Amino acid sequence: MKHTESLNKAQKEAVLHTEGALLIVAGAGAGKTKTLTHRIANLVALGVKPTSILAVTFTNKAAGEMRERVFTLLSSAGGQQNMGVPLVTTFHSLCVRILREFALEANIPKRFVIWDRDDSVRAMKAILKGMDLEWNPSGVLEMLSRQRGNGVKKSVFAEQSHSHKEKTLLHVWELYDKALSNGGALDFDDLLIRALSLLKDNTTVRQLLQSRWNYIHVDEYQDTNRVQYELVRLLGEKHGNVCAVGDVDQCIYTWRNATIENLLSFERVFPNTKTVLLEQNYRSTRTILTAANGVIEKNKNRVPKNLYTENGTGDPIGLFAGHNEDDEAAFVASKTLLEIQKGVAPSHIAVLYRNNFQSRALEEAFLSRTIPYKVLGVRFFERREVKDLLSYIRAALNQKSRGDIERIIGVPTRGIGKQTLAKMFAGEEMSGASGEKVRAFLALLERIRFACETLPASEAMRYTLEESGLLGFYSKESGTHTREEARERLLNIHELLNLSARHDSENPPEGLDRVLEEAALASEQDELKEGANAVSLMTVHASKGLEFETVFVTGLEQGLFPYVRGTETEKDRDPEEERRLLYVALTRAKKKLFLSYADSRARYGTRESTTPSEFLLDIDPRLVEHATYESEESTIN
Repeated sequence: MKHTESLNKAQKEAVLHTEGALLIVAGAGAGKTKTLTHRIANLVALGVKPTSILAVTFTNKAAGEMRERVFTLLSSAGGQQNMGVPLVTTFHSLCVRILREFALEANIPKRFVIWDRDDSVRAMKAILKGMDLEWNPSGVLEMLSRQRGNGVKKSVFAEQSHSHKEKTLLHVWELYDKALSNGGALDFDDLLIRALSLLKDNTTVRQLLQSRWNYIHVDEYQDTNRVQYELVRLLGEKHGNVCAVGDVDQCIYTWRNATIENLLSFERVFPNTKTVLLEQNYRSTRTILTAANGVIEKNKNRVPKNLYTENGTGDPIGLFAGHNEDDEAAFVASKTLLEIQKGVAPSHIAVLYRNNFQSRALEEAFLSRTIPYKVLGVRFFERREVKDLLSYIRAALNQKSRGDIERIIGVPTRGIGKQTLAKMFAGEEMSGASGEKVRAFLALLERIRFACETLPASEAMRYTLEESGLLGFYSKESGTHTREEARERLLNIHELLNLSARHDSENPPEGLDRVLEEAALASEQDELKEGANAVSLMTVHASKGLEFETVFVTGLEQGLFPYVRGTETEKDRDPEEERRLLYVALTRAKKKLFLSYADSRARYGTRESTTPSEFLLDIDPRLVEHATYESEESTIN
């Protein structure tokens, strides 16, 4: 068959299994995306309606790549033009789609706002300040997310709360939910929880969606939490055609409530499951793969597999021991420069680290050598000017969105202070200058709302930019805006207009809904744009699913990688997750791999002596050569 010609035996077996549950255990670089997309194309070739096929993954980038591959395969097959297309999306986007369609049944506003991380932190700060609690807002949100991601309801948590801290956290939870409700908003956890509640509680909706998607595919299944698992189980309950793809060895998100138990118990949950192992790695050299296998095989809680490759042996792994973080960074930058001089494109090189603070020394070393680089973590949609423009749209479409109104009320300045704003939120009648300013602001939101509901997405965005005064505000230089900063902000705003134009064909305001959704659900990987020829600096977590010709894994020191948190004891930490994280890092490399550590490192304002990571002992020393950079530098001069 055409859709199996380029597949190996195991991939072909997975593609041809069309009825019943299927578990694909896919090692790193084993062609899981290729297998999934060919399986979808084969189903369509066999007569399955494309619109009855659902594929879900975790990041916009992964969903976009899968969607593109599926469309290419279907287009090459021909004859599918009028049959619709499969839905390839992320978990959160799927839930947004379901909740918008069935907002009435879910008892939520159809125009609900999606709170991103910044929105949640801002609301939590206000709550903690009002309660006079000196808690870390991000830490509190993580505690709540852990409960919600595990499917724990507030009522159950209340019954289990006995200590003063637990009861206080419950009160914080109640106030946070109230803030969401008052703003007509849902946060990331809510999107999943509300969709699951809808499926559980509404038989009509559940049956309709079960009939809509006869074939369900879930990528990165090892990263699902309890709520996502229940969503998949309920959606696939009627037909049983659930295909899960995952690898326990790459489960690195337990801190986000992911549980490898979902993958380990798949065969028990879905009767008569067929299991296929994808063990041939197409990405890395034998040396890199052997090193990665040496690290991961020490873990006990995993599905045993023999990952192998027919690629060449490749170069030895370079291991560098620096005196400190600056010495390590100088090594990385110098070796990067040599790789570029050998013909490796900067965009094909990645520098990975366990914690974000490690990027400082690396950036300085790259800057001093004028090596183009990009740090993942500063997201486009988090830039001030972008968030301001989006907040105008969100506030216009949902005037209950208090957080958005608080953000934009003074951008540009309108002379509306905190007291006036409080009266406005309370619905108090105001006379005089204050009342006039509030009425002018609300009239502005109404004009923007009308534009959003009648104009194509990019035109509505442009109207908002001009009518709000943001264009003039960000165009001019001031005490806080240099000419270069003003130029950069305008470039970012125009990029937002370009992104909005992609949705101009959708009926207003659905196009803007899509833009707002993409902005709220964007991940670090979405910043990796094609054509940006720069070295990528990122955490190992952010590198998941990516691949590069040359990879540097830095900071391989005890306490840093494996990471030990300040409050964590040896008994509490999970070395298996840290080992999985290193396995992910090593298997990002295709041809060249460098590992490095420092004898001392500045952390939290003090310099600490360090010892090499215990994981280095798991790599066969015959695969490694000790690297220096002085001699290479002399060859450059």
